[in-house]
Amino acid sequence: MATRPTEKPASGESGGPAEGDGRPGEQAEKVHEDLHRYIAPLVGPDDEHRFTDSGIEVNRLYESDDVRPGLEERLGAPGEHPFTRGIHAGMYRDRLWTMRQYAGYASAEDTNRRYRYLIEHGSTGLSMAFDLPTQLGRDSDDPLCLGEVGRTGVAIDTIEDMRICFEAIPLDEVSTSMTINAPAAILMLLYELVGEEQGIAAEKLQGTVQNDVLKEYVARGNYIYPPEATMRLTTDIFEYCREHIPKWNTISISGYHIREKGCSAVQEVAFTLANAIAYVEAALDRGLAVDDFAPRLAFFFNCHNNVFQEIAKFRGFHTQTGGVTLQAQQPEVNIIRVALQGFAAVCGGTQSLHTNGFDEALALPTERSARIALRTQQVIAHESGAADTADPFAGSYFIESLTDEIEARAWELIDKVEQLGGSVQALEFIQREIEESAASYHERYRTGQDIIVGVNKYVTDQIDDVEILRIDPETEKRQVERLAKFKAARDQEAVDRRLKDLREAAEGEGNLLHPIKDALRDGASIGEVCGAMRDVFGEYKGGAFF
Repeated sequence: MATRPTEKPASGESGGPAEGDGRPGEQAEKVHEDLHRYIAPLVGPDDEHRFTDSGIEVNRLYESDDVRPGLEERLGAPGEHPFTRGIHAGMYRDRLWTMRQYAGYASAEDTNRRYRYLIEHGSTGLSMAFDLPTQLGRDSDDPLCLGEVGRTGVAIDTIEDMRICFEAIPLDEVSTSMTINAPAAILMLLYELVGEEQGIAAEKLQGTVQNDVLKEYVARGNYIYPPEATMRLTTDIFEYCREHIPKWNTISISGYHIREKGCSAVQEVAFTLANAIAYVEAALDRGLAVDDFAPRLAFFFNCHNNVFQEIAKFRGFHTQTGGVTLQAQQPEVNIIRVALQGFAAVCGGTQSLHTNGFDEALALPTERSARIALRTQQVIAHESGAADTADPFAGSYFIESLTDEIEARAWELIDKVEQLGGSVQALEFIQREIEESAASYHERYRTGQDIIVGVNKYVTDQIDDVEILRIDPETEKRQVERLAKFKAARDQEAVDRRLKDLREAAEGEGNLLHPIKDALRDGASIGEVCGAMRDVFGEYKGGAFF
């Protein structure tokens, strides 16, 4: 979104936060205000009208009158304000987007082999997936984690696991994105410690830590601490990286998972930017200068199947093709979906792209599906012509009209969040909005209003035999055994001292990353470090409203 169509009301005017805003009853009421401004209406399969999932009605034909006046000003030039046409003057002619592939599964050894395979086949960035225990800050030997170790990503308990993941991979030659949130500081610091062991200065490390827990509260559920403690850790990372890892993107503010939960494109943009406002305000309250942290804020958006809406939505973020759009039925059709989504992201000016494997509705991707996903990006880059010119759909009546509509409606939703006191205070409102949209998706699929090939139309009785990645059940046993051996060999008294220091720091106001790093260096595990902070901060208790 380049420029805002209307100015935000000054504080105290009708658009500003009102006393008492944010109470649960008011949040529920606001969900139903102009609901179909942001969600497609249910009109049935026989209605002649067409809508995007955001409730934007699509005309049979678009003409110049459908585009707001002042288009040239809103477009600008590539590399210049308002950056609608791309953030770099030469765009992909000068440098292609970063081609990431999500990887990480089972053991650290398996993950290392997959990383090296992807690098050998042309991947220019690694995207690190973690298992559920790691995402929730628990060790593999925790009884709560039985049966989950290594299932959805790699298990990382200690520095030894991170060391194995990146064996023979020089960390100053790769960019690594970590899909980790509540324990983000811990995984980033483990990566920094492995870099130190490789003799690589921290200022040479490049990558991104997702570190976006606000979206966990409303969409994904992988949170640990209450919002106040979470926002403290987030800004601690901002401050630490400014001083020690200046090339590291400190947060990837993620619409992706909000869209996976079931929101529309407009809601995705609005809630992601509302969360970004909350993070910026928290950093400013900490006393950080905006120019010291803002350049390292990254965004991460989802790409769905409506090519034109997605092109209009992007015009310049990191993108992952939509996991929720992948179907278990006729899974090879997902290759086509991913190609369309990747094409839309590139035409919209994405700076980083991850394409999903066609088998990810069934399991983690195999080497074959990961290679096809990477080749999809390479075909878009070198054969489609999409990389030859900046913003190739600029000036299209349809695209420009969609861009204007998405922008205007997103700002309306952002204002609603701000009237409730901002994202931290509006968690219920945001979650209710998402769930209304998810219910609408389901009903539109059920009635056939929206067609999904192979699911509610063009269905076959044949079950496609697709080879999927299967995790060796012995992986969990081996991981628990390795953790036990690691803990037995360390200096337990030193670990206990470091964890005590961390608890005391959490009770105070200093930056927590320094005592966390000291604890990890001396052999503390992720579960122990998160546990020490749980002792002080407690845990967040939340859940769905419907």
